[in-house]
Amino acid sequence: MDAKVTWQKKMTFDGTATSGFNVNLGTTPNVGGDDDGFRPLELMLVGLAGCTAMDVISILQKKREAITSFEVEVQAEQAKEHPKVFTKIHITYRFTGHNIDARSVERAIELSETKYCPAQAMMAKIAPIEHTYTITPA
Repeated sequence: MDAKVTWQKKMTFDGTATSGFNVNLGTTPNVGGDDDGFRPLELMLVGLAGCTAMDVISILQKKREAITSFEVEVQAEQAKEHPKVFTKIHITYRFTGHNIDARSVERAIELSETKYCPAQAMMAKIAPIEHTYTITPA
């Protein structure tokens, strides 16, 4: 797996990876940017959310859970001093569907956390990760 960023102007970069997709990176005007792209640490959280979301939905689809809507939100606290690393991470899974089994949801989240999601395994080495979920009937 490879990734690279190419400088465009000021604090704007174009990111690419092995998959061939592009993503814009930028920052706020107070640090010289044009507010025109993802912040690098935001992308780390999006990566974590995507990694665990793909695991969980795959597992629940195999269990034939009737999920009609699903989202994963990741919130991170950061240290106040540079390098402002993540100090705590909270993942919230939100499910909507018909008769979704809470035990299946809990097991899918556990498997993502302990076995399948490399992003979660790596980030757990730098900051504690908490998980919560909600199930809303469709």
